[in-house]
Amino acid sequence: MRAWLPYASMEEAERLAGPLPDGVEIDLFRGPARGWPDSIGEVEFYVLPYMLGTTALDRVGEMASLRVVQAQTAGYENIAPLIPEGVTLCNAAGVHDTATAELAIALALASGRRIGEYARDQASGTWDPQWGRSIADQRILIVGHGRIGKAIEARLAGFETASITRVASRARPGVHGVDELDELLPDADVVFLIAPHTPQTDRLFDAARLARMPDGALLVNVSRGPLVDTAALTAETASGRLRAALDVVDPEPLPSEHPLWRTDGVLLTPHVGGAASSFPPRIGRLIGTQLRAFAAGEPLLNVVN
Repeated sequence: MRAWLPYASMEEAERLAGPLPDGVEIDLFRGPARGWPDSIGEVEFYVLPYMLGTTALDRVGEMASLRVVQAQTAGYENIAPLIPEGVTLCNAAGVHDTATAELAIALALASGRRIGEYARDQASGTWDPQWGRSIADQRILIVGHGRIGKAIEARLAGFETASITRVASRARPGVHGVDELDELLPDADVVFLIAPHTPQTDRLFDAARLARMPDGALLVNVSRGPLVDTAALTAETASGRLRAALDVVDPEPLPSEHPLWRTDGVLLTPHVGGAASSFPPRIGRLIGTQLRAFAAGEPLLNVVN
């Protein structure tokens, strides 16, 4: 039995993933740029390198023995079509909750308290104090009340918000359905967007929905770029009517000439929701658990197909 793990050394693999099961041959693979292992026809358990998109599956057709692909991301819509029939795909649901929720709160705070502007002023030694916007007393709307949405809500507990309203694909006690979104948006000062990208959520925030947000409202997107109509958001933020704090955009990477880079009231980070110190130990525990279960013939976690 052979597995490919995304580590620089066996020491790192054992430190982060824990005890590796006996009888499993391990190859280390962190991406095509470093060369593909010679065992491509023998690998059965393949952990995709992080944040390489679909390039880590360029040679999946040669993986004749492949049985399991373990992603390091919660989202899998871009890789699922490339997984051969009969191969199990598992995602990393839960691993990114902490880091992504932290970034969502950080983006909202940094946008409201003008941290981006002050960081630019620091480079020129400019002292220019301005009034900012608190999270306190704001009406919060969380669109996507899964694990990360709940983690965002938990971290808002100490911020003295005016209200927190939850939206998910289907209504349930305490949570509104997405079909109620148009009625909810006019009463939202800060919208956290953390829904999966599906055909149903593509361009969920189009021009009409953005127009329903109140003047001065903030959209924080830490989900996937295509959930928002980029052209419509650019128009709304360029006019100064809305603000945006975005870890994801459409397209990615955002072209250097795109006006969002230079629009007042827009704060951008380059899709780094999970890229924090909390990620390696959490994904390591999942990889170790999955590999040991696979070797023992036990059920895997986070199976998505």
